[in-house]
Amino acid sequence: MTANWASFSAAEPVLAKTVEDRFGAFTHHVLGTLRKDGSVRLTGLEVRFLHGELWLGMMPGSLKARDLQRDPRFSIMANPGEGTGMAGGDARITGRAIEVTDPVERAQYVGEVEPPDPDAFHLFRVELTEVVRTSVENDEMVVEVWKPGAGVRRTSRR
Repeated sequence: MTANWASFSAAEPVLAKTVEDRFGAFTHHVLGTLRKDGSVRLTGLEVRFLHGELWLGMMPGSLKARDLQRDPRFSIMANPGEGTGMAGGDARITGRAIEVTDPVERAQYVGEVEPPDPDAFHLFRVELTEVVRTSVENDEMVVEVWKPGAGVRRTSRR
């Protein structure tokens, strides 16, 4: 089961806002994709939250784009920032990246994001399978996990 960003935000507005703010705190994040041989490839990536969707834009022919064309499964970890304070906690989004080829959708994205070459880039829309936020509250580590159709599961430990 998957969901888009709008349905996640409607179901869990507080967690969605927290995760979106966490990703918004920095420009570059870490994307994990699967190589041909099944091993993990980690690369840098910018993300965009627009019109109820989470978007991934990539340079033409990039290895991460090729990975997603072959196997759409991915995970993105928000940039943890400097130091060890975990300000805002860690956020991770897992799902499937669906390549967008429709000229109207691409033109709308280009109009708002203004990529370096509006005619040459890969654009993917995200279908969420899991959103995770890990934070420290007082002296406890708190993990919030959301999956479509299951709501948020919150655990903590000292």
